[in-house]
Amino acid sequence: MIQDFNRERIRRIFIGITGICLISSCVSTRNVTYFQDLSAAKRSEVEAVAKFTEPVIQPDDILSITINTTDPQSTAIVNQPSTTILTYGTFRQDITGFIVDKNGEIKITQLGTVKVGGLTTFEARERITKLARKELKDPAVSVRFANFKVSVLGEVNRPGSYNVSNEKVNILDVLSLAGDLTIYGKRENITVIREQNNKKEIGRLNLNTTDIFNNPFYYLKQNDIVYVEPNKAKVISVNAGARTTAAVLISAISTIVLIFTRLN
Repeated sequence: MIQDFNRERIRRIFIGITGICLISSCVSTRNVTYFQDLSAAKRSEVEAVAKFTEPVIQPDDILSITINTTDPQSTAIVNQPSTTILTYGTFRQDITGFIVDKNGEIKITQLGTVKVGGLTTFEARERITKLARKELKDPAVSVRFANFKVSVLGEVNRPGSYNVSNEKVNILDVLSLAGDLTIYGKRENITVIREQNNKKEIGRLNLNTTDIFNNPFYYLKQNDIVYVEPNKAKVISVNAGARTTAAVLISAISTIVLIFTRLN
């Protein structure tokens, strides 16, 4: 009777410890789903009210500028931008465009020096069009960023720096480029690091609620850095010492149970 009681007690202890070890290594699904407060009844009612402000051109930006007329030969010389090599760690990218210098100016063949720093791409297009009309007939000008870059770090499937062709880009667009969050990503605390006027600004975004659509950091700006923090499950999973201790403990208990079983 006593031996049976001891065996049963040891068996329960072993099952309990094994369960704790397994639970500690599992990922909670409670915070995995996006927009948890978005019920079927209110899906058509959610409005994005975060204010979008057009990015302005800054020194070291690269602009893609094209001038078209009814005579393609007359603009062939104008449309000759330089190629810039950008390096992000081991990643290299060649970008063709007009580089904005430290004075906020670009140099366009035949048109001369154009001040574009502090302007939106729309305002820069208007300024270049005005100058082009002096040299060309009925010019059609397009201006966009060639190096609108956003970096994504942390618990995403494809971390890295991404060039975005659309200026109106939001946090969901960029996370999709990075392959979405891993199962270990902390969805309730996405950090956005932004530099404006030589000052760092930090924003926090919660993907679990629809409040994200009202967040001023919902829309990203060029050179923003997005960081996805790992959750507790990831911290536990990378703790090799803890895993080794748990494995040794389970092995030791298994050995003890086996010995008591053989003795009885």
